[in-house]
Amino acid sequence: MKEKELTSTSGYTFIAGGLVLWIFGIIVAAASNAGLLAGILFFAGTVLSMGLTVINPNEAAVATFFGEYVGTIRENGLRWVNPLYRRRKISLRARNLNGQKLKVNDKMGNPIEIAAVVVWHVNDTAQASFEVDNYQKFVEIQSEAAIRKLAGMYCYDTIEDEDATITLRDGSGKINEMLEHELTERLVRAGVAIHEARISHLAYSPEIAGAMLQRQQASAVVAARKQIVDGAVGMVEMALAKLSEKGIVHLDEERKAAMVSNLLVVLCGEKSVSPVINAGTLYN
Repeated sequence: MKEKELTSTSGYTFIAGGLVLWIFGIIVAAASNAGLLAGILFFAGTVLSMGLTVINPNEAAVATFFGEYVGTIRENGLRWVNPLYRRRKISLRARNLNGQKLKVNDKMGNPIEIAAVVVWHVNDTAQASFEVDNYQKFVEIQSEAAIRKLAGMYCYDTIEDEDATITLRDGSGKINEMLEHELTERLVRAGVAIHEARISHLAYSPEIAGAMLQRQQASAVVAARKQIVDGAVGMVEMALAKLSEKGIVHLDEERKAAMVSNLLVVLCGEKSVSPVINAGTLYN
């Protein structure tokens, strides 16, 4: 079912007509004994007033006629339609869904906590009214299902899967784009359009948070040490090449090994190194 526009008329003319009928009814009832005519005038004025409806900005009214959908009124202001139409107003304003924290398992099976914020609005009033039982509850349940599905498809971080190109902690916004796409596919049947969807909370569950923090710290230390060693080796190679190029000293293999050892200790040490002057030779 798709939305179709229902043409409405300005209500000011009909409210004026209803007032005229009521006034004539009062005059007729007071001037003569024509009670039947006065009753007809009052009834006609009441019927005209029953067709009046007020449509606020960013609001629509879905009209049905004895169970049959006849159209949606989107024109704002005081409008008039067939008094027999049953009208149900639906807000078209943007709404925020601040999802609750969900405890799910990521791709590697680690329990995590995840939540999302979804900005949405009703785009098709007919689908929102007749395709689902309660479109607001439908948005909540489908949003939770989409977040659970997305969390199970990807790892929390690259620490768990070094070959992963996309993770839940991805900072490029791809996860949010995929969440928005998933929600759009799920909610299109309810006539709901998605403005924005993004992860608002992401963390390991409390029972493994401590262990995962230690793992992250250890990985960070290993990565830092690897970078330090790579830099130190490059500096040692450069020092030996410069010494050999300029002919400052001529070192045999044993002296080169001792020099490399000393330079690596100086460059890779966590604390400042205190030099020790050797007053003799390498062998004494």
